[in-house]
Amino acid sequence: MTDPTDVDIHTADEAAWWRQAAVYQIYPRSFADADGDGIGDIPGILSRVDYLAELGIDAVWLSPFYPSALADGGYDVDDYRDVDPRLGTLADFDAMVAALHERGIKVIIDIVPNHSSNRHAWFQEALADGRGSAARERYIFRDGTGPDGSEPPTDWESVFGGPAWERVDDGQWYFHHFAVEQPDLNWSHPEVRADFLTTLRFWSDRGVDGFRIDVAHMLTKDLTEPLPSRAELEAIDSTTGQHPITDRDDVHEVYAEWRRVFNEYDPPRTAVAEAWVQTPERRARYASAEGLGQAFNFDLLEADFDAAAFRRLITVNLAQADATGSSTTWVLSNHDVTRHATRYGLPPLNGRHVKQGTEWVAAGGPEDQLDRERGRRRAHAATMLLLALPGSTYLYQGEELGLHEVADIPPAQRQDPAFFRGGEFDGLGRDGCRVPLPWTAEGSSFGFGSNGAHLPQPGWFAQYAVDVEAADPASTLSLYREALRLRRRLQTDEMLDWHDTGRADVLRFARPNGWQVISNFGTEPFPLGRDADAVVLATQPLRDGELPGEATAWLRL
Repeated sequence: MTDPTDVDIHTADEAAWWRQAAVYQIYPRSFADADGDGIGDIPGILSRVDYLAELGIDAVWLSPFYPSALADGGYDVDDYRDVDPRLGTLADFDAMVAALHERGIKVIIDIVPNHSSNRHAWFQEALADGRGSAARERYIFRDGTGPDGSEPPTDWESVFGGPAWERVDDGQWYFHHFAVEQPDLNWSHPEVRADFLTTLRFWSDRGVDGFRIDVAHMLTKDLTEPLPSRAELEAIDSTTGQHPITDRDDVHEVYAEWRRVFNEYDPPRTAVAEAWVQTPERRARYASAEGLGQAFNFDLLEADFDAAAFRRLITVNLAQADATGSSTTWVLSNHDVTRHATRYGLPPLNGRHVKQGTEWVAAGGPEDQLDRERGRRRAHAATMLLLALPGSTYLYQGEELGLHEVADIPPAQRQDPAFFRGGEFDGLGRDGCRVPLPWTAEGSSFGFGSNGAHLPQPGWFAQYAVDVEAADPASTLSLYREALRLRRRLQTDEMLDWHDTGRADVLRFARPNGWQVISNFGTEPFPLGRDADAVVLATQPLRDGELPGEATAWLRL
């Protein structure tokens, strides 16, 4: 009989690698800087592929690396089929993909289809050709209101704050759901649809294994006049598939086309939707086999460190994955949110972390309310639980070091439009989770590059540097490496069974191969009895056969 610990699930079916993958998100401008200009780049990633291999991940997801003015961290794309010269060349990209593939690591890249940048050739053509031109039909242009058209078509607001319409020199207005530099594309236009199919083939032909689809729920729109007011728009039910600007049923026609392109390749290319929608049932449509195949589940990212909430959300999402034949995803941190080590060290606010007073440590509370060590303990426990769940887990660069949010960034050095314009993001914006990584405790920019970093790094980064943590068997990095090593041996595509623990603050579940997981969300120790001898990994050392509070243990029984 084969011992399950000797079977690597990821070798069983090459086409299904994504279903149970551990994916590591790289924010390229903040990962590693090879040329010393203060901005991370593709050669920098290439220089760290051995680190990624040693970490034990199955794939990397690259946030945008395309030519961009960086009005929104690279999500304002000038050219979808090139590399920003500050980050390298297409040849550098090809070398990186080859090096990652040599180490068994797949490559997922970000596609940003809802909007281009205002520097994109199409948008510049739309401005030059003027009213009524064919070029303007690729975007969403409207005449203004009022006697002279000087008022915007509606009073809608953008995600980053301020009006969602911008006037151009000839008096027309264009729609931008995000920053003013990000005009929305018109997805009813056949040229837009065809061009993105070309883009998907371009990168697939270069060896890319999959795509992360930015705001996948927002592409198609129905802007038939008269347009609703902001209040009327907010009152429209967004779960019917007929909302004017979000989560429309007709968006799945786009993804059916994309799926046909993905299936041209062997193995088929994969995709995962960033779809912030209202119900699991709506999200499941993006994860269908006829569409993108997988959709991000952000439910635990938004939850407090609470056993009941975790169990409920895990159960709901596994049921949805089972019903659709997909696999779910698990996420605690990414480039858009406060790092979970910091969130878990702040007072719970029912899943939302908002400004309290005038002094910030990060979204959620002032410095005197942050318990850094408690946040670290809880982050370890939650991550170990996630890594043991069926489905894929997405990790964000730096969380394997236990990094906290960097809140103390002077306004003059901030870059995120969410900070300057407000909108749906909290008061500090997203720069705090995008600060360049510390690789060494000494040296310029903690080893990120030879000449500083594009966002200021705090002095406390030294204790979290890779060279420090790699030498410490009790570090967060060592925990991640061991957990990911074991996960590759233990993970299966089968579901879990919940076990009663007799305590509401302690969760326990079993996987079919004898793998069991116990997570203590409370502060009182939990006795393991004879099962203490079966522990193969724990986020805190056992004490007299008891699992400490705010800790997770893996067992083989």
